[in-house]
Amino acid sequence: MLSQYRGIAPKGQLELLKILGSKLSGRSILHVNSTKAGGGVAELLHRIMPIMNGMGLEGRWEVIEGDNRFFDITKKIHNALQGNPEKFTGEMWDYHFEINRKNAANLDLDAEFVFIHDPQPVPLIKFRKNGHWIWRCHIDMSSPQPDVADRVMGYASQYEAGIFSVAKFALLMPLPEFIVLPSIDPLSDKNRELTAAEIDEVARKFDIPSDRPMVLQVSRFDRFKDPIGVIKAYRMVKKYNDCILVLAGSPARDDPEGEEVLSEVQNFSEGDPDIRILLLPPFSDKEINALQRLATIVLQKSLKEGFGLTVSEAMWKGKPVIGGAVGGIPHQIVHGVNGFLVYSEEGAAFRIRQFLNNIEMLNRMGDAAREYVRNNFLITRQVGDYLSICLGVENAGKTVIEIG
Repeated sequence: MLSQYRGIAPKGQLELLKILGSKLSGRSILHVNSTKAGGGVAELLHRIMPIMNGMGLEGRWEVIEGDNRFFDITKKIHNALQGNPEKFTGEMWDYHFEINRKNAANLDLDAEFVFIHDPQPVPLIKFRKNGHWIWRCHIDMSSPQPDVADRVMGYASQYEAGIFSVAKFALLMPLPEFIVLPSIDPLSDKNRELTAAEIDEVARKFDIPSDRPMVLQVSRFDRFKDPIGVIKAYRMVKKYNDCILVLAGSPARDDPEGEEVLSEVQNFSEGDPDIRILLLPPFSDKEINALQRLATIVLQKSLKEGFGLTVSEAMWKGKPVIGGAVGGIPHQIVHGVNGFLVYSEEGAAFRIRQFLNNIEMLNRMGDAAREYVRNNFLITRQVGDYLSICLGVENAGKTVIEIG
């Protein structure tokens, strides 16, 4: 499995994975989250699990089940942890726990290392029987609603370790905390090289003209992704530069607000034939890949963000990205080197026009973007981080942990 990454991932990352794989060969690792499709967590797990199993580990992935009420509550928890005020009742928290209790009775949680992803299944720690349990938080908890943070941390503090995407996302916890930057898989359908015929097929499918610049944002239809702000920025640009705008995203099972936001975006863009609003089915990876390669300019104008891996996805295709200066986006975009960070619709419009009017700069920064991802955001590095944490948790208290 690792041999497929030779010549793509840095050699040092592959050598470290060989060492870690030999240390953990045959060990069981379980990941639990709230959906198999939609959103970055599910996408990462779809790629991580085959790599772990290909290294001789016994990897499994379980998904908790819930009804609309449960996912409405967990969406509110997600929003509140990212700083959006939400009202909660004791009954809502009881329901959150009860759904996790039912899932604990139905899921096989027996593994030597258990990674629980995000707030939806965090109460599962109450039903732990064995193994080393680690909570993996993918969202920005730098300024959470205090009462919600207290509830979630009441569960999270019972794990053996916590993992956050960047240091500023983390809350102080009475247990070891680790920082693991998310990653992309360069061999996945979303990131592999495409033939000209494959790209042309997608362009025809979505009526993307070849003779006009294309501005693209790929993300769930979520207010924190600011799709309305992207349209406003595009309209400022359109006064001076002819271009089209494509907003593309897939629904997420655990995001009940998605349909409402999509409707708002469709209504706001109505009447403009140069705006394409694409609701793609889950696993439209080749289509997203082609759209990113067809794009002249890629945006990720988030107002709040977990990490925002769509940035690295586009950068891997040699596209400098214009992104909101929030969440994990500044860890991917080096301002003025491989993209631009912006703070407003006006700022986004200015940077779009700057690229459209200076293609040489756009290409130069695109080359820098791809190399930055190669060295920092490929999945080989993230798998190594996870396996290193497994060894660290297992050997907690030892003065020296041998990995070589």
